[in-house]
Amino acid sequence: MNWHNTTLRYGSLSIGLHWLMLLIFIGVYGSIELRELFEKGSDPREMLKSWHFMLGILLFVLVLPRIAARLSGPAPAITPEPEKIQQLAGKLLHLALYVLTIAMPISGYLLLSAAGKPIPFFGLELPALIDTNKELAKQIKEVHEFVGSAGYFLIGAHFVAALYHHFILRDNTMTRMLPEKK
Repeated sequence: MNWHNTTLRYGSLSIGLHWLMLLIFIGVYGSIELRELFEKGSDPREMLKSWHFMLGILLFVLVLPRIAARLSGPAPAITPEPEKIQQLAGKLLHLALYVLTIAMPISGYLLLSAAGKPIPFFGLELPALIDTNKELAKQIKEVHEFVGSAGYFLIGAHFVAALYHHFILRDNTMTRMLPEKK
């Protein structure tokens, strides 16, 4: 088991963080969507919102080691090599996903701060980053929700691209991010 990326495949750290972050993304989006099933102010709805906040901040915490792991070695080559436009599209999509993973937790944290709401993180209450400002909170909320909706598209495009590479192009794009077979 190699922890670092090589020219042939991603290392165990990159692979583990990739799949862990996918599970957390599912939790982030699932919790905020499932809250709609419950009445405003109800305990289950508030619990789901808290999980949304906590998992979002956890994504931010994990994206930093994820980027470090990604930069710790070479990106494994895709064979056969895709066309230049596909390579560029892939790099832009990955960049957009990293921006999403950084910007959304920060905007969520700022939103809660500006709204004067508590910022829970697994038993801790984090300090506000800015003073309460209800008007600013509304503006941040609009951006946060818009970018969150765009996140569905980005994650979906990433998933579809992986399947396209694996089943149509039959290259090693997806297998580079799967655990090694023994």
